[in-house]
Amino acid sequence: MDINALYNEWLEKATGDPDLKTELESIKGNDEEILDRFYRSLEFGTAGLRGVIGAGTNRMNIYTVGRATQGLSDFLNKNYENPSIAIGYDSRIKSEYFSREAASILAANGIKVYIYEELEPTPCLSFAIRYFKTSSGIILTASHNPAKYNGYKCYNPKGYQMTDEEAAETYDFIQKVDYFTGIKKVDFDEAVKEGKIEFIGQEVIDVFLDEVQKQCINPEIVKEADLKVIYTPLNGTGNKPVRAILDRIGIKKVYVVPEQENPDGNFPTCPFPNPEIKQVFEIGLEMNKNIGADILLATDPDCDRVGIAVPDKSGELVLMSGNEVGAMLLNYILSERKAKGTLPATAVAVKSFVSTDLAEVIAKKYNCTFKNLLTGFKYIGELITNLESEGRADDFVMGFEESYGYLAGTHARDKDAVVASMLICEMAAFYKSKGMNLVDVMNSLYDEFGYYGNVVQSYTFEGAAGMEKMAGIMDSLRADTPKEIAGLKVTAVSDYMSSETVFTDGSKEVIELPKSNVLAFALEGGNKMIVRPSGTEPKIKAYITAIGDSKESAKALSEKLIAAADEFMK
Repeated sequence: MDINALYNEWLEKATGDPDLKTELESIKGNDEEILDRFYRSLEFGTAGLRGVIGAGTNRMNIYTVGRATQGLSDFLNKNYENPSIAIGYDSRIKSEYFSREAASILAANGIKVYIYEELEPTPCLSFAIRYFKTSSGIILTASHNPAKYNGYKCYNPKGYQMTDEEAAETYDFIQKVDYFTGIKKVDFDEAVKEGKIEFIGQEVIDVFLDEVQKQCINPEIVKEADLKVIYTPLNGTGNKPVRAILDRIGIKKVYVVPEQENPDGNFPTCPFPNPEIKQVFEIGLEMNKNIGADILLATDPDCDRVGIAVPDKSGELVLMSGNEVGAMLLNYILSERKAKGTLPATAVAVKSFVSTDLAEVIAKKYNCTFKNLLTGFKYIGELITNLESEGRADDFVMGFEESYGYLAGTHARDKDAVVASMLICEMAAFYKSKGMNLVDVMNSLYDEFGYYGNVVQSYTFEGAAGMEKMAGIMDSLRADTPKEIAGLKVTAVSDYMSSETVFTDGSKEVIELPKSNVLAFALEGGNKMIVRPSGTEPKIKAYITAIGDSKESAKALSEKLIAAADEFMK
């Protein structure tokens, strides 16, 4: 591959977006900058495309989006008769632009397009696929990444992200498409007039909200609790639907952070619009000095994740982790549905295998079947779909991932911060009526089941050299498997790439899950470290479980395990 020849071709032909020409001109003669933009093409996988917005084959732009969409069109036309597709987008830079570009290409290829008339949460896209019974779905989003990123996620007809096989076949088609000569396209407005592209209106959102509202367990208590909520949509898609659902269930005192209320892909007050990070709550925390809220709520830009901060007895605000919220929600749903007699005898709950094991212990208390699946909400969506095919959709109670993604109900097949925001606020109102805040609730679970300290450490490796470094770290851990970590004996090593768990006595067990580039080290005492490269970011993540009889003992152990993970990443 001649990178300079590629650069010159783009300089000549990338005229569809003037921003690209300006950028390419600005890096002329800068070999390092040219290399970073052209050393590879953005890879298309089960998470679709994700990358920095800009010029080049390794960037998100109308040509990489167009090429992916033409390949997707070819895939759909091969596999479906009269294919159709739903499209959504978030508040990110160029998201609406890219979504309309994709719609124009799909329409040119004879595929009926349903596109939201304004930005909407990712779960609304999942809902629309099943509502319109489309062959596929696309949403333009980079979730909680910094402002310079955008992404393009593809869904299958069942409403969850493409499987490995579907993504691989689509990628085969994409690779055959020339960026500049291989893409069919019609005028967007003309296609709307001709009925090839149809806007999705408020009536569909209302049906989505109807389905979300059905998950409310204690509506009367919520109306009487007088809950005060500070909410930030982080300049994303959650503003309208989250406020609408909270209003529907009777939560009237919702104070929205004004600086973060309206859509803005630059995220001016939160460069990392991720509800896992304390910074996104800073303005809300300042607001709270005059409000005295019961809970602070933050949804990420595409509103599929939600984070919370709650005051403890002293009034100090505590940020609660995704694992803690997942455990509390599961306990609340199971306990209250059992009390009301609505919990199925064959109830099923599920989490990603890197999320807290506390959830599994809670589920056992209520005789709820528990499943651990690979990271990626598509696996939870697939489980719901399988239950549905068996006539057991109502058995699904809840699914979650430690990265602040939750789903109750079967209206979507992806994580949903609209239903999660509703249930979190309902839960806070319920316990408020009993004189407890959510910190009290979490401490009561730790008192009952033991303290599960869960930490996620992220290690960033940017650029071409970073990709090589990440691959080298995983190869090294496989070639020289540690016998102990932080002074704890390794009792088993699970390699999800080889689908095999090897125990210290030499015995082996097959892992009945899809292959994935993940290593899990089981440690004595039920402790754990899982090492996994991110599928969407230039990062390796270490998921650490440290179990203790107190917060202090678990924290001390987790710090030792973090230090060990740091050594692995050098």
